[in-house]
Amino acid sequence: MVKLAAKCILAGDPAVGKTALAQIFRSDGAHFQKNYTLTTGVDLVVKTVPVSDTGDSVELFIFDSAGKEMFSEMLDKLWESPNVLCLVYDVTNEQSFTNCSKWLEKARSQIPDTSLPGVLVGNKTDLAGRRAVDSAQAQAWALGQGLECFETSVKEMENYEAPFYCLAKQFHHLYREKVEVFQALL
Repeated sequence: MVKLAAKCILAGDPAVGKTALAQIFRSDGAHFQKNYTLTTGVDLVVKTVPVSDTGDSVELFIFDSAGKEMFSEMLDKLWESPNVLCLVYDVTNEQSFTNCSKWLEKARSQIPDTSLPGVLVGNKTDLAGRRAVDSAQAQAWALGQGLECFETSVKEMENYEAPFYCLAKQFHHLYREKVEVFQALL
């Protein structure tokens, strides 16, 4: 049994539900933050995720990052050497989806010439009548960027674990590949 540790960057525009997603995941659905509070800088959430079909697990150190521009310089230092990325947008806010390109570029610039596994998460699916971003559009963009795509409603506690389990599996896969390379050298 192997326990790995991975630095996960949680990124996206303000008020898309990043903190709510991280908190509900950490508390196994027990804590939904009803009142919006602006994240200043970064909040750290830590949770161990079992990797299915293995006895292994990944301890995710989730860096819940401020979405406001005024904190962007601070993020450069806090975002150093990420292992996985969770990009979040609000399905009722097209601009938050469009800005995912900017957030992805910023995260990838932290580890140039290295692939950064990740997921794209469309949050607030409970607001279906106000949807502005089509699922197929998000799926196509994510695929083009090498990201897995998920939709969730943190408020309704729907599918909030899946992105993190996927990130753990992606990170574990990279670990297994490196182990195989080292074993081949022996």
